Amino acid sequence: MKKNILLFTFFLSLNLLLQEEALAVQSGAKFITRFSFRQFYGGVIIVKALLDDYPDSLNFIMDTGSGGISLDSATCSRLNISCVPSDTTVNGIGGTRKVCFAFNQTLRFPGLNVNKLDFHINDYSLLTSVYGEKIDGVIGYSFLSRYIIKVDFDSLQIDVYSPGKITYPYGGSLLRPYLSTIPIQSLRVSDARRVKSRFYFDTGAGMCFLMSERFKKDSNVLSVYHNPVTTEAQGIGGHITMQLTTIKQIQIGRFKFKSVPTYIYDDENNVTEYPYSGGLIGNDLLYRFNFILNYPADEIYILPNSHFLDPFDYAYTGMSIYYEDGQIIVDDIIPNSPATLAGIKDGDILLGVDDNKSNNVQQYRNILESPKEKIKLFINRNGQMLELLIKPKVIS
Repeated sequence: MKKNILLFTFFLSLNLLLQEEALAVQSGAKFITRFSFRQFYGGVIIVKALLDDYPDSLNFIMDTGSGGISLDSATCSRLNISCVPSDTTVNGIGGTRKVCFAFNQTLRFPGLNVNKLDFHINDYSLLTSVYGEKIDGVIGYSFLSRYIIKVDFDSLQIDVYSPGKITYPYGGSLLRPYLSTIPIQSLRVSDARRVKSRFYFDTGAGMCFLMSERFKKDSNVLSVYHNPVTTEAQGIGGHITMQLTTIKQIQIGRFKFKSVPTYIYDDENNVTEYPYSGGLIGNDLLYRFNFILNYPADEIYILPNSHFLDPFDYAYTGMSIYYEDGQIIVDDIIPNSPATLAGIKDGDILLGVDDNKSNNVQQYRNILESPKEKIKLFINRNGQMLELLIKPKVIS
């Protein structure tokens, strides 16, 4: 315990050094602006921005896993933004689809206007129901490639610099990913075997780690003693069934994480581009670093922050919850899961979790991340009020 406290203090000191030195800017790179962000469930980064001359700010996910920039189709309809059909397809976990475009748009942050952006249009209604707040779009490579971006999870602030020569602060690791539109980083993954392979660096993924089924089989990295559970995840194509387990160790740069929750995905459309990539590392792990995205130099710098020792979520309920029309709905019940054993059914309306009756889907998810504890659920089922107990299982 004493060792962990010393490590925690050490990493806090490193973070203070980062705050003091900022980017240690040298010739070329110049500070442009700073704005705040919010952190949603799974570590996902939400920034607010204005689009063209529309007066209302919009919610965007800042996503290194996006090869462009996009708007929600409902947002386009509400703002009367015209869309041009195209033969371009967008790939993502959950499916592949053709998209149309809104060309030559301007995105406005405090102190920064980003011009000549071509947004592809997608349906983000599922993401809106997952987070309980309107998701108006996703900001990816089209924005990130133009600047140096510093993301600080301690202060919840983003600093934007012009491209140029910089000196990174002490105490972190410099990553040199392959970067065409989405950064692909080499990681060392250890379980039954120790394997080095490439994975997407994906801040838009609200999970720790994902590997494709083909990578798992070909690498033989997982021990036969694992007992994965079946779960549901969400992607641009809808709901996807995956397996969930833990992996003994993941190393990114010089930093190691043990017993990392890991999704195994039967990637029928080869979205993860195996064998070029084995899967992705997501922001439920990456938020433990403050990082600097230097796309112009093909570099990412990661530095442990005050969340570095945050525990991982090992709880498994076997159900999903979504915010729809002002209510939180239970769905995707997995057979023989803790949710099934508790008597929960698809379509139940979740009124409260333990003492929390906020009707906030993200707060409810956080409470349900408590393994080995019985959690009280207040349910409305066809007008009948029920009080049920669920005991989340610990994944292994």
